[in-house]
Amino acid sequence: MEYNYQTPRYLLVIEQIKEKIHSGELEPGERLPSEMEFSKQLRVSRNTLREALRILEEENIILRKHGVGTFVNRKPQFKGGLEELFSITDMIKREGKEPSTEWLSTGYVEPHSDDREELELETDERVYLVKRLRKADGEPLVYCIDKMPEHKLSNDFEIKGESIFDALQRDAGITISYAKADINTIGYHQDISKILECDRDIPLLVLKQIHYDLDDHPILYSLNFFRSDQVSFNVFRKRMV
Repeated sequence: MEYNYQTPRYLLVIEQIKEKIHSGELEPGERLPSEMEFSKQLRVSRNTLREALRILEEENIILRKHGVGTFVNRKPQFKGGLEELFSITDMIKREGKEPSTEWLSTGYVEPHSDDREELELETDERVYLVKRLRKADGEPLVYCIDKMPEHKLSNDFEIKGESIFDALQRDAGITISYAKADINTIGYHQDISKILECDRDIPLLVLKQIHYDLDDHPILYSLNFFRSDQVSFNVFRKRMV
């Protein structure tokens, strides 16, 4: 690869490190050499190396563990496009893994203020709450909180099987048509990170979705907490002409 002489040195170092990862010289999960040793290998100053590593960390290519070292980040096994309305069950199966569920809580509860707004609840209406830990080949992957308005369901409604989409279609005659989604990142969460068996250095991806039926009524309010070392999302963007 040829570089213009004006290219900042730290950008060249970034490309060198990426090439080492791409070629397999540095493997996912491998610990990088010490800062002093690595700067000597790359023939750059430690300040230049620090700037390159800072940017690589922002790009989620490396992971710094305080007091332990710097590591090549493991590539997420599971990927999804936010423009695609998918179930977690389908996402797991697409990667050749076996989905399973640990049921943590189900039943009708009093709603929070954001539940009332997002689901357009009637006065004194409850929500059907489902808390689940979704697993792939037995390994924790996603912590799910799902809420549905009481007036859309029967008194004896319950989730059976892995997919809420399927349960709503089969038992309530509701077809999910589309969803509005927001995604952000949070750091270590005392309860959820423990459930997902995450180290303190592994952030969580939080996918918030409001699902609507064919008549544009809000049916399902979901908060899904994904392990960021296992799952990544992408967005397809098209230029408007």
